[in-house]
Amino acid sequence: MKIAVCIKQVPDSWAEKKMVNGLLDRVNVDAVLNDLDEYAIEEALRIVEAHDGNEEGGPNTVTVISMGPERATEAIRKALSMGANDAILISDAKLAGADALTTSKVLAQVISHGGFDVVICGTESTDARMSVVPAMLAERLESAQLTFASAVTVDPSTKKVSITRVTEAGVDEIFGEFPVVISVVEKINEPRYPSFKGIMAAKKKVIEVKDLAAVGLEVENSWSMVVDAVLRPARAAGVRVTDDGSGADQLVTYLVEKKLI
Repeated sequence: MKIAVCIKQVPDSWAEKKMVNGLLDRVNVDAVLNDLDEYAIEEALRIVEAHDGNEEGGPNTVTVISMGPERATEAIRKALSMGANDAILISDAKLAGADALTTSKVLAQVISHGGFDVVICGTESTDARMSVVPAMLAERLESAQLTFASAVTVDPSTKKVSITRVTEAGVDEIFGEFPVVISVVEKINEPRYPSFKGIMAAKKKVIEVKDLAAVGLEVENSWSMVVDAVLRPARAAGVRVTDDGSGADQLVTYLVEKKLI
């Protein structure tokens, strides 16, 4: 069973972010592995560990796939230190500022050549918050789409995957067969901390770096782009009500002005 996990390096959530020429500045900020992708890595490792010794059709492996600048190897190394077997990084200057459509196209091309049975993603990246790449991948790969999973069960012998999905209407159970694309929510597990042994082992694991030519793709300009951006205005000072006996009236007047009552 071959599992691919799609990950992304993103600016640290605590970093001050700014736009430069319509693109998010990723050079001058601290960058980390997308938090929500850690749950995808953990789930892939748990699936492999659950079927350790049952290797019908070949060994059970986890391959990390990412698209980004060369710096993204830092995030990839963390995934490898958690226990992933190897990794692929697609890095090309032409992909700077790529939108979800372009990203899914490139990732799908690499995944299709890898012959993966299961693809696992986090629900979204913390820099864009779009939550559309897993669905786009499933469409491009013509695979079953099992998204927002809070529990995953895989049976390699029958090539069947089932997930539990919490919706506004209740809890759904959805089934699919290999190949499948799954996205997982943060409540599905607790990602492990890389051990010292894992960190040392990750240094020797292979990260295959490919440009667009090696992937076998040509990409045009992204379908969507940012044409303008302004800084969020500073938070205005609040209204202070001094209760001199008319505090209630002042509060009601304020709520009426704001059309809250």
